[in-house]
Amino acid sequence: MGFLNGRVTFTRYRVGGESPLPFGEELLEQVEAHAIGKHGMGDAADGITVGWAGGNHVLDLTFGVEKNLLTDALHLAMRIDTDKIPGDLLRAYTRIETDARAHLNPSGFANKAQKQEAKEAARVRAEAEAADGRFRRRKHIPILWDGQSNVLYAGTNSASVLDRLQGLFRETFDRNLEPITSGSLAAERNDSYFAPIAYIGNDPDAVGQVAWAESDPTRPDYWGNEFLMWLWHTLQNDSDTITLSDDSEVTVMLAKTLTLDCPRGMTGSDSLKDEGPAKLPEAFRALQSGKLPRKTGLILVRHGIQYDLTLQAETLAVSGLALPKVEGAVGTDAQIARIESLRHLVETLDLLYDAYGRRRTGPDWAGNLGRIRQWLTAA
Repeated sequence: MGFLNGRVTFTRYRVGGESPLPFGEELLEQVEAHAIGKHGMGDAADGITVGWAGGNHVLDLTFGVEKNLLTDALHLAMRIDTDKIPGDLLRAYTRIETDARAHLNPSGFANKAQKQEAKEAARVRAEAEAADGRFRRRKHIPILWDGQSNVLYAGTNSASVLDRLQGLFRETFDRNLEPITSGSLAAERNDSYFAPIAYIGNDPDAVGQVAWAESDPTRPDYWGNEFLMWLWHTLQNDSDTITLSDDSEVTVMLAKTLTLDCPRGMTGSDSLKDEGPAKLPEAFRALQSGKLPRKTGLILVRHGIQYDLTLQAETLAVSGLALPKVEGAVGTDAQIARIESLRHLVETLDLLYDAYGRRRTGPDWAGNLGRIRQWLTAA
């Protein structure tokens, strides 16, 4: 059931307005009024319909307090139904209709008007068959609304799916969703603009170029790439244990996967897989050529709890997160324990990112940057 078992993938959003706690039946009534298949939900002109679902499985359309409300969290799903006639079937029907008309002609060939008639007849036949849903594809995306933090977790990293979620959420609850990204968190910390860092070259004041960065300086998502660069340097040259602003410590390892990309959009990307990908010679050579880390696997240990996940630098989206099992917890207690583990993991990630932010805006940053540049020029 989405966030309540198995590995977790999510993108985070801040929900506009104050938290509606306590969640209750009124909220579920709003959800049910916008369930998949309800009048007014989605524009099926493109063959795609969206709406809420119960969350247990792709055909679950039931909602209830005991099922969907877990103390101060709402758990459900967004369903996307796509009606798309298979192209090979439509081509087959068109050929059948064309051949039937061609036999009526002395030449044995269909003329232009008959070909157009055949296409239309094939389309009508296929749409009649599609009316019973035989070509329908259903996608089920878990959603968790954390009332404590008023943050929405969407169980996908797909931009097109997230766009549909924002529209459905706004229509249902009359609230906007604001993406939580590296850039949005950086903007909260700083009133001033920090240009991208140029790590390679002899000019200490040079400004970097980041091809995938947005032009909006109020959301510098390239901070996420610089965060991973700082983290990589820290783990390799200082310590794998970092002290956080709440005086706790987190032990960090870059693990299993690492993706680097050229910020100038010239030399492409590198995707590496290894137990310790950052230690591979080709990984460091990619850094020395000017590439920046965009995605990495992480192992985090804080308060004695270990998390395995993959982190996308710019969006801070998480995929493949393995949450720890809580001994002795079953049923609803186990579900609530998983939500608490998710909150703890996100707190850990945000504190780790904040550790970079404090250094990036602190008085000693010039020295820290100099050390990173010296590391990159090492043989």
